[in-house]
Amino acid sequence: MSLSYICIFCGSSMGGNPAYKLAAQAMGNALISRGLGLVYGGGNVGLMGVVADTVLAGGGEAIGVIPEFLAAKEIAHTGLTRLHTVASMHDRKALMAELADGFVAMPGGYGTLEEFCEILTWGQLGLHQKPQGLLNIKGYYDPLLKLFDQAVAEQFLKADLRKMVLASSDPETLLDHLTTYQPKDVDKWIDVPRQS
Repeated sequence: MSLSYICIFCGSSMGGNPAYKLAAQAMGNALISRGLGLVYGGGNVGLMGVVADTVLAGGGEAIGVIPEFLAAKEIAHTGLTRLHTVASMHDRKALMAELADGFVAMPGGYGTLEEFCEILTWGQLGLHQKPQGLLNIKGYYDPLLKLFDQAVAEQFLKADLRKMVLASSDPETLLDHLTTYQPKDVDKWIDVPRQS
């Protein structure tokens, strides 16, 4: 799969483990080494700021998308290649999805999880065929991956759809997975009730 821009979902804080900041720097450097542009939430704080600063310091392209009401709270990054200011969170996610060729969620909170799960759902419904993965630093996403496995076991999710979630603790390996991803045409519904 040909990739030019990767959307990174990640925390607007640093988290409690220094490994997360190191991973954000490593992801930024991995994007630079492959000539990939960054699409992200447009903030200048937390892990999102670290990824953007690393990409920019390496001469890469960083595109931010931030809603007006968050521009002050998250301190919009003013040194980006391009910064799009949009009206709402919905507009933010739609534009990031449009600009990116693939998606990676790094450690983060509710916003990161929501962004990743929404883009994953869009893929499940066939609204896009772009790869999506988790940068699973220090097992951060182990519980979420276990939940996805549980959804398969309980027949709320097909096994082939579970394979849409790529995961690695290493940025380079995860980008390899995204590059070699082959989307499958899988019907979302486990069982469709018969009309009587």
